[in-house]
Amino acid sequence: MPLWLDMLRTPMAAPETADLRRLRRTWQILCLLLGASVLALQPLLHLVGRAAPCAIAALLVAALLTTALYLARKHRADTAFLDAAGEDQ
Repeated sequence: MPLWLDMLRTPMAAPETADLRRLRRTWQILCLLLGASVLALQPLLHLVGRAAPCAIAALLVAALLTTALYLARKHRADTAFLDAAGEDQ
């Protein structure tokens, strides 16, 4: 069997667990909130004043930390899955 066909038949990522799915959705929501808050900066400044940039910065930090956490957990899950798949063969 050619290598490309063998790789096509081999899953390259672990199935997504409930924890990873929750973390991914949290990350997506944070990114959407960050984008919306940046687009609505002027109305936010009128509503909450000088706290608006701080809130946006907090969203940015939360999104960055969630990204790092998700990537680390996803990498660990994928590595464990591929190691287990390699042992089965």
